[in-house]
Amino acid sequence: MKKRITSLLALVTATLAMPVAMMAEEAAAAPDLADSIADSVFRTDNLWILIAAALVFLMHLGFSALETGLCQAKNTTNILFKNAMIICIGIITYFICGFNLMYPGDAYAGGFLSLGAFGPAGFAEADAAANTTKDYADYTYWSDFIFQAMFAATAATIISGCVAERIKLLPFLVFAAIYVAILYPVLGYWHWGGGWLAEKGFYDFAGSTLVHSVGGWGGLAAIIVLGARKGKYGSDGSVRPIVGHSMPLAAIGVFLLWLGWYGFNGGSVLSADPAGVSLVFVTTSLAAAFGGLVAGITSWIMTKKPDLTMALNGMLAGLVGITASADSQTVWMACVIGIVCGVVVYFSVITFDKLKLDDPVGALSVHLVCGIVGTLFAGDKFGVQCIGVLAYGAVSFAFALGLAFVVKAIFGFRVSEEEELEGLDLGEHGQTAYHALEAR
Repeated sequence: MKKRITSLLALVTATLAMPVAMMAEEAAAAPDLADSIADSVFRTDNLWILIAAALVFLMHLGFSALETGLCQAKNTTNILFKNAMIICIGIITYFICGFNLMYPGDAYAGGFLSLGAFGPAGFAEADAAANTTKDYADYTYWSDFIFQAMFAATAATIISGCVAERIKLLPFLVFAAIYVAILYPVLGYWHWGGGWLAEKGFYDFAGSTLVHSVGGWGGLAAIIVLGARKGKYGSDGSVRPIVGHSMPLAAIGVFLLWLGWYGFNGGSVLSADPAGVSLVFVTTSLAAAFGGLVAGITSWIMTKKPDLTMALNGMLAGLVGITASADSQTVWMACVIGIVCGVVVYFSVITFDKLKLDDPVGALSVHLVCGIVGTLFAGDKFGVQCIGVLAYGAVSFAFALGLAFVVKAIFGFRVSEEEELEGLDLGEHGQTAYHALEAR
């Protein structure tokens, strides 16, 4: 009997102890579970940043196709060569100096000029082990670099469209390289790198001003120094359209750009946060859709015929406009931004032509004007947004105008009239893009 009682007590004791033991085991396993979850989040976020970088890279194919399609066939090789070189120059200059000038660290926060370590030296200073784990951020140091490098190259690509069909190749490459290597990262530091505009509360989520308007101001300065294409404007002030040679290429380019914009804006969430990324996808899509629809309808009303190029640029206008606040606008405000940009881009193209500022692809209207419009819709401090737009505009334009005059004095800036009439493919490259057809 005594043995039975003892056994029963032992069984009861063991039974009561089981939850305690299980809790102890769970407590011991909790750190491992937390680390596992954190590692999974890190890997997911990092993968999304790299996918977004690849999508932004794809935008350069979109820019190439759009610019080629809206220009004459005889300049196709030249346009493709410029765009191919821009992505190379953008990545290399961002490696040499851009990344560390733009993100120098807390020591330089609040100022106008960053003094971060230059390229290879700056990268060497980073401890590889620390900067390839979740201890750096929700993504690695290298993911951060390549994503931001794609943005830098985009700013230079905008300039290419503005000056197409009459600029010398070498001067353009020199101009674009200096612009993206020096000016872009310094201006990027003002907001994204923790500079003076960041302290004031300026807001530009993914670059309506920092990328698009900065590129647009550079393009405007280059157009002023370069002049219009031969035959674009009559002596009586009339505008003579120089028709692009391939609307299919232009349309393909815009759809590639729209696709790439999901990386441009979606990646700027800087994580794979489901709520954040999905909202950005929706606001981006709505702004683009309304921009294209409204620009197309506006052209239909004004000219009695729907203009495909206006509809395509309307899509891009909506995309540029929403970029400053895609993460924070309601879906209804995204619609409003798209509508406004769709109307603005149409009348902006007309206005630039009246001012005899020859922009073959409408890049000034899309990137500069709608970049400004989108930035003014962003943030909750309208006065600060205005200050930011004016500051970026003044410095970008002054720098680009001075640089254009210097490059012109050293290298020349414009091809000869004979080369322009013959086509830059033959004049600059000695090869045509379409061997089965006579270049025109």
